[in-house]
Amino acid sequence: MSDNAKKYRIETKCIQEGYKPNNSDPRVLPIYQSTTYKYDSAEHLGELFDLKAPGDMYSRISNPTLSAVASKIASLEGGVGAMLTSSGQAASLISVFNITSAGQNIVSLSSIYGGTTNLFAVTMKRMGIETRFVTPDMTDEEVEAQIDENTRLIFGETIANPALTVLDIERYAALAHKHNIPLVVDNTFATPVLCRPIEFGADIVIHSTTKYMDGHASTVGGVIVDSGNFDWEAAGKFPELTEPDASYHGVVYTKSFGKAAYINKACCQLMRDLGTTPSPMSAFILNLGLESLALRIERHSENALKVAKYLSGHKKVVWVSYPKLEGDSQYALAEKYLPLGASGVISFGIKGGRDAAMKFMNSLRLAAIVVHVADARTSVLHPASTTHRQLTDEQLVAAGIGPELVRFSVGIENAEDIIDDIEQALAQI
Repeated sequence: MSDNAKKYRIETKCIQEGYKPNNSDPRVLPIYQSTTYKYDSAEHLGELFDLKAPGDMYSRISNPTLSAVASKIASLEGGVGAMLTSSGQAASLISVFNITSAGQNIVSLSSIYGGTTNLFAVTMKRMGIETRFVTPDMTDEEVEAQIDENTRLIFGETIANPALTVLDIERYAALAHKHNIPLVVDNTFATPVLCRPIEFGADIVIHSTTKYMDGHASTVGGVIVDSGNFDWEAAGKFPELTEPDASYHGVVYTKSFGKAAYINKACCQLMRDLGTTPSPMSAFILNLGLESLALRIERHSENALKVAKYLSGHKKVVWVSYPKLEGDSQYALAEKYLPLGASGVISFGIKGGRDAAMKFMNSLRLAAIVVHVADARTSVLHPASTTHRQLTDEQLVAAGIGPELVRFSVGIENAEDIIDDIEQALAQI
């Protein structure tokens, strides 16, 4: 992060950080559409492969376009470094796998995205990594009972998708640090404009950049941000970072990269081996979205609160969940962690259950039924039968999802037009 960036406010960082053109360079971030790079000597290339010299060796591992965008996001979140991935799911996987091995476990909040639940509970279980799910209403003692000598991290979402529970970041950071493990927070819905989890004690922050960061449903991607604040050596539990890596001639990441040990290992080792690399074009598109992020997320949040207030007074709506709606169970946490807004996603229940929810969705004209959320256009989805259909009834309940739940992603159109569309659709029930 540049010295100026430390003084810039986040709206300025969205525009100015990342790519820094020199004299006569292109003003706009170039797309480095190249897999390979030229070197003046074999010795220099050898130093690159030994991680002793800066530079790009191969675009699966690093690329100037990707590096510029990752640097911008690190600045937005207040981290020491970041790595772009091919999807948000890849970011979730690598954020855990970077410091967790077969025979070990993680603790995760249950109220997270259904795809992440499946990743943790099914796919990572096949890799020998156990996930122990806890609910937000558990006491500290109940959460700590799930932590043992093989637990490697706690995972949660700032604003859970689609239950919209707000993570008490300071609470879970304290619990994690008490047991010498990091807190990993998925900040997708909040974005760093509305909440910066690192400022509340989170150690690693991830995003599905496919959502608000891109903002236009144009390109799939993810990112991992390293706060640089966790002391891996003092924790005494992470040989992946504190002992020699045989695949890089014995490099010790904490010795070679200091505070940025975690993110450098993720890039140099796991990105090298797993290859979940986004394309330079995808990074370029993401950067365009980031430039307008601060403006868009403010409008999303304003519109969503207006829609939530309208829904809360409608006789055909049995409940509304939006963290910034007064009286909402998450309101106090939202006031603490999300003072500027809670993004554009609302969950609400239609009187009449699943059939009524389907009828409502089919009657919408402006809002589109799509398997997506958090872009400029208003959209709607029924999670129990789509994004979360792989979950059992028990898992759905734990995630806060009922058959009547509609996930409504409020866009940046005129709020009155969105409300008119909802009104005419509810009239069809």
